[in-house]
Amino acid sequence: MDLMLLLKAAVMGVVEGLTEFLPISSTGHLILAGALLGFDDDKAKVFDIAIQTGAILAVIIVYWQKISSTVRALPHSADAQRFALNVFIAFVPAVILGLLFGKAIKANLFTPEVVATSFIIGGFIILWAERRQASAVRIGEVEDMRWQDALKVGLVQCVAMIPGTSRSGATIIGGMLLGMSRKAATDFSFYLAIPTLIGAGAYSLYKDRALLSMADAPMFAVGLVFSFLSAWVCVRWLLKFISTNSFEVFAWYRIVFGLVVLGTSYLGLVSWSA
Repeated sequence: MDLMLLLKAAVMGVVEGLTEFLPISSTGHLILAGALLGFDDDKAKVFDIAIQTGAILAVIIVYWQKISSTVRALPHSADAQRFALNVFIAFVPAVILGLLFGKAIKANLFTPEVVATSFIIGGFIILWAERRQASAVRIGEVEDMRWQDALKVGLVQCVAMIPGTSRSGATIIGGMLLGMSRKAATDFSFYLAIPTLIGAGAYSLYKDRALLSMADAPMFAVGLVFSFLSAWVCVRWLLKFISTNSFEVFAWYRIVFGLVVLGTSYLGLVSWSA
């Protein structure tokens, strides 16, 4: 057993868990961490997607009461049915566009310029969203969403296919700009992450199964465990954070990180490629 490889897997798991649900792009941070650790070959890229499952398990546990009560109520509750349908509606656009354009995006958009631009523009969009008037909020809780609202959030999520954008950033900030409260947008982003990231992880493992063997099981297990633990801490912290704070700190972080992308690329320290 390669202990150094397991250590790298643990570090990558922590990076995934801490960045997946913050509006700062887990993909960008995994690329940087992988480059610094020398953990960036084709198998590592499959690993990066697969360990999202650990982070999703943390979300399921944090929101278990809501999820379990919704599932139990589905046969007889119109509210539960509407909530489940909204999550499904928001999930569908990413599936369709991902299957149609996923390869083209990886082949053409994973460049330092695109990644850095996405970070920086995303930062300014967050600042803009946080400065809107309170009167713009019309959806206080996820239960207040209509199917049209869910579809719009699902379409906004597709913007995250552009590297450096951030899936959680797109859905949370996009939801806020569409009239959702910060809490409602964050909650729905977490619910939507469950089918989206599980689907992406399963598809990646199936598509690239030829790269993997049973010898990789310990590496993936370590990554999943550390992704779960760090995501559990991060999600619980974020839910408390947004109750009294805005997302502006993440906006400035994105802008600085965008400059880091440009600097590391210019110096040849990181290859920002798919």
